[in-house]
Amino acid sequence: VLVTPAREALPRLAPRVAERLREWFARQPEPEADVTSALPDVEHLDNGTAFPHLEFYLPLLYSHPASLLDYAPENTLFIVDDWGALQDSIADLEEAAIDNHEDRLKANGIPPEMPLPYLTWAELQDELSTRQVLHLGTNPEVPGTEDAQTGSLFTPGQRYGGQLRLVLDELGKHYDRSEQTVVVTQQAQRLAELWSETEEYIHPITQVSSLDATGYLTLVEGTLSEGWTLASRPSRIHLLSDAEIFGWKRPEPRRRRLPRAQSPEANFADLETGDYVVHVEYGIGRFAGLQKRMLDDSEREYLLIEYAGNDMLYVPIHQADRISRYVGADDVVPPLSRLGTQDWIRTKAGTQQAVEEIAHELLELYAARAQVHGHAFSPDTPWQHELEASFPYVETEDQLRALREVKADMERPQPMDRLICGDVGYGKTEIALRAAFKAVMDGKQVAILVPTTVLAQQHFNTFAQRLLPFPVKVEMLSRFRSPAEQRRILFELAGGQVDIIIGTHRLLQPDVQIKDLGLLIIDEEQRFGVTHKERFKALRTEVDVLTMTATPIPRTLHMGLTGLRDISMIQTAPQERLPVVTHTGVFDDRLARQAILREIDRGGQVYFVHNRVQTIKSRAEKLRWLMPEARIAIGHGQMDEQRLEEIMTAFARGDYDVLVSTSIIESGLDIPNANTLIVDRADWFGLSQLYQIRGRVGRGANQAYAYFFHPRSSRLTSDARARLDTIAEQTELGAGMSIALRDLEIRGAGDLLGTRQSGHIAAVGFHLYTQLLAQAVRYLKGEGDAPHLPVAAPTITIDLPLPAYLPTTFISEPALRIQLYRRLAEIHELQQLDDMQAELEDRFGELPRAVRGLLFQLRVKLRAQSANATAIASENGQISIRLPYLATTDRADLQRRLGNGVRVSRTAIWVPHHDIDETVWQGNLLEILDKLQISTIQADR
Repeated sequence: VLVTPAREALPRLAPRVAERLREWFARQPEPEADVTSALPDVEHLDNGTAFPHLEFYLPLLYSHPASLLDYAPENTLFIVDDWGALQDSIADLEEAAIDNHEDRLKANGIPPEMPLPYLTWAELQDELSTRQVLHLGTNPEVPGTEDAQTGSLFTPGQRYGGQLRLVLDELGKHYDRSEQTVVVTQQAQRLAELWSETEEYIHPITQVSSLDATGYLTLVEGTLSEGWTLASRPSRIHLLSDAEIFGWKRPEPRRRRLPRAQSPEANFADLETGDYVVHVEYGIGRFAGLQKRMLDDSEREYLLIEYAGNDMLYVPIHQADRISRYVGADDVVPPLSRLGTQDWIRTKAGTQQAVEEIAHELLELYAARAQVHGHAFSPDTPWQHELEASFPYVETEDQLRALREVKADMERPQPMDRLICGDVGYGKTEIALRAAFKAVMDGKQVAILVPTTVLAQQHFNTFAQRLLPFPVKVEMLSRFRSPAEQRRILFELAGGQVDIIIGTHRLLQPDVQIKDLGLLIIDEEQRFGVTHKERFKALRTEVDVLTMTATPIPRTLHMGLTGLRDISMIQTAPQERLPVVTHTGVFDDRLARQAILREIDRGGQVYFVHNRVQTIKSRAEKLRWLMPEARIAIGHGQMDEQRLEEIMTAFARGDYDVLVSTSIIESGLDIPNANTLIVDRADWFGLSQLYQIRGRVGRGANQAYAYFFHPRSSRLTSDARARLDTIAEQTELGAGMSIALRDLEIRGAGDLLGTRQSGHIAAVGFHLYTQLLAQAVRYLKGEGDAPHLPVAAPTITIDLPLPAYLPTTFISEPALRIQLYRRLAEIHELQQLDDMQAELEDRFGELPRAVRGLLFQLRVKLRAQSANATAIASENGQISIRLPYLATTDRADLQRRLGNGVRVSRTAIWVPHHDIDETVWQGNLLEILDKLQISTIQADR
């Protein structure tokens, strides 16, 4: 097994760098004064923890830098196309690096003793001189290459732009001239079918070992970046790829990689001191952190919650599952509950009644839908498999599962109504494309509804390119189309000649008639108005509907709606995706120039968002003055449609380096080469908008950067500052689930449950509301015993003479300790507890006595639940097991079964522990609880 490092720099080596640079860090300005300050890095380096800028210190972490050549085996053949061009490119990079080094030194941006972070041309030359090198062109420094003509024998292949008839004609000419042709394509099967219409069928193969054995035409299922023509004797050899046939770029290699393991506690929202929380029994309070207390000479840790009237509640850590973070329906601060009153019970009862009503409505809607008969689509065709094989990336497990669910829905006779929910850039469009193709293969038409013109154009380009090898007609209706074009498209749509129509709300106009609509795909439904949504509701009872959204649905709400709304979650980031490095701070010309030039130098592009049409031209002019070497374009929604389309297409093609635009880029724009984002006046945007805009970069394997700036001259409001702080903190992949619970989760609740429920959500908090909803649904579906199910198992008090907590020496990070406490408290089976114990040992090492005590308490809690005990506590050298049924049971019989080592009274069973070895009384206690469990089962029978 080969275990590779998670990143280039190992954090455990960082403390020595912090020590070495102590004086330099002392000269750094405060981050509030200068957004480029390296001061925040000191804490991470000292602690040896990972952070986005760790690789900046690579030259200090390792004394001998490694290059790509060090990883190449000894027998590697290095092919140099043009030695002079290679030398010039490296010289340009070195020159830029030296200039950057001097600028950073003057600004105190790097330590004076920082070693070079790259290998010089001289060092690379020395290394290559010891390796096997093939020169395709002349290299004056290497004797014998003056007459090298290898490179001149190869010429680029002809381009066909998807015109398959031309491709087949040219292949026929090569065949007649006995010129060998190898076609490497993802559409080999389709080409073989077309070739067989006039010639003998050629079976596609997956690999070529020898050209002699393959005949004059070989079709290979695979991918290449580009082809060529080789002028060899006696005849030429042609190599064609999808680049020549269709104009496609080379896809990523289709490597199936196991999904990266996520720590299980990542599902538990972080609790921080000061957060509002909801306790199932006691109501809304304020979390005051973890507190240690000594009880009977044993140290315990509790979650402290503050209530109204300065009341305090110490929650034992084994009851952490009874607490959830409070999320209301708006920004209003919730009133704190008062302990010892009936107010919370009344509030909960009112909400219980409301959720039962909405559960009734949802179940009725679901039942009505099940009665409607729609079109049952056929199973996948061979062309469907070909299309899916041509996907240039590796599907994630979540994508594949969502696709299976969509296809299963389509093949049922009831109309589909499925919601695909996934973070920005997680591959929802590919699922839509495959579903659309499946519908077209059954002779049905597909309508794809998107919120913006720019997104319609992008979807049109994607669908048209991917479906080019197939006889499928894709069209677009939007303001990018002239009136004459719109009339033609409408005529063809009504006649059934258009298979897939993509458009904005223009598709919902009365003049749009679709002959045989089979599937409606809605992208970002929440961006449409109420009238449009009513139209969707009517369509849902007639045709299959697939809705896509980047608004995350919280785990609890998803559970609550299971079986009512068909939801597919895509939560796995595509492979090689990196988190976006995010900066927030005052606008800085020097930093903006540096960020843009760095992106251009690595061949990338930049989004510069300025959300005011009136001043966007002057902002672009200032950028042109700041960096005359950059090619800058302007795009906004008030431009002429034709001009906006031209600019967007040119930017996607790489004709411009910087796109200065309004927030029109927010919706779904996908340009993998754009990996730096600068947002001017970020304080004007809402949090979800900032998050969506940031989702435009970092869509490939390159590290992306986002800069959210606000002007130095104006003071930030507290809300704007909080939004910028949140976007800076939430940089991990899939942060949509945690980014602004208030901003995103409640928008999801409003869409799915209706605004009239917001009062009840505010009263008990979002998580408790959805738990109540899930239980009401289970009861109404006949899966529950009573309409008023308890939200959690009854509280059991466990108070044993043992230290029971996670020591800071075992797990130092408070947030992680809280998350683990909540995971431990949610364990309901002994097998889960055994697995958890093994996991803790595996992740953190040998378990201290306090952790073993904590796990023992949880073991006791689970057995106590099975025995119907209400409390197990240490009293006067004995352990009492409180049982509510002892007064009415045959205590003499119970005493006989439990043995002489214990005492049975009217209220409790007493087990001695004073002066007894710890392991002995612990074993006795577990044995008695097991016997009580058997007694309880027999009594129930």
